[in-house]
Amino acid sequence: MFAGTAGSVPTARRGLPATLVRRGGDRILVDCGEGTQRQLIRTVGLPEIDDVYVTHLHLDHWLGLPGLITSFSLRGRERPLAIYGPPGVRDALARMGLTGRLGYELTIDELDRFEEVEYDGYTIASIPVRHRGSNTYGYVFAEDPRPGRFDAALAEAKGVAPGPDFGRLQRGETVNGVRPEDVIGEERPARKVVFSGDTRPCDTVLAAAHRADLLVHDATFTEEERDRARETQHSTAKQAAELALEAEVQMLALTHLSTRYGGGEIKREARAAFENSVVPRDGDVVEIPFPEKGPPELVRAEHAHAASPPEPLLPS
Repeated sequence: MFAGTAGSVPTARRGLPATLVRRGGDRILVDCGEGTQRQLIRTVGLPEIDDVYVTHLHLDHWLGLPGLITSFSLRGRERPLAIYGPPGVRDALARMGLTGRLGYELTIDELDRFEEVEYDGYTIASIPVRHRGSNTYGYVFAEDPRPGRFDAALAEAKGVAPGPDFGRLQRGETVNGVRPEDVIGEERPARKVVFSGDTRPCDTVLAAAHRADLLVHDATFTEEERDRARETQHSTAKQAAELALEAEVQMLALTHLSTRYGGGEIKREARAAFENSVVPRDGDVVEIPFPEKGPPELVRAEHAHAASPPEPLLPS
């Protein structure tokens, strides 16, 4: 869920950068600009976020953390919260006085370039990108490969009895002369989502985004402001779209918009180079099914949250 899609300065319709990623029961926040907790409360409530990943230390990307961390403590959170980011993030939060006096454990981990954090069934890896300052990251959410489909009818026809022997085959054992590859298909594609963070077009994002289901990319400017984009080390919508085309991604979501744009001009410029480009509004969601079940789909906020009222901030 895109909680904030503006760049540097909020507008009446767009908050500062923050994106909530949900996979199973996990809830991961990428960046936490000022006002993020309010953006969450008005859409999905303030969920028990597991981890936060900060792309870099410009204030528009992390100044919402003090309020978020404090709110969790006020409502009696007990489970740990981990914050990941580039070198310097620990000192930045310590200067805000946020490393103690909480009712739960807060850990802050500074990641090296290309470092992976392992979860149940997927990893999140940091990638260096091209922005002002040397410690600016994008992040790659990559699921583990999924095993192929087990053909139970074929296994039974080959003389394997249903029950524990089916489980042995699926765990990689040979049963009664029947090998797993005889009855299990090829590995099925897993899902991958890439966040560029603030960046100029760069090779690390291009490589990381190869055949990703979704690429969330900086599109601060249009081509009319290409010189400004280069000076500030951001991307234009066209540049992001050209990168998405070369990377063969399924969908491109353009964020971090300058206050000078409403969004339509960004979308038109991007779609001239890459048709499946979208410009999410705050509260919008991209749903990503498994590849065999269809392509990613942008769901507007009014439809994404209509059936589930937000959770309250504090217990009643």
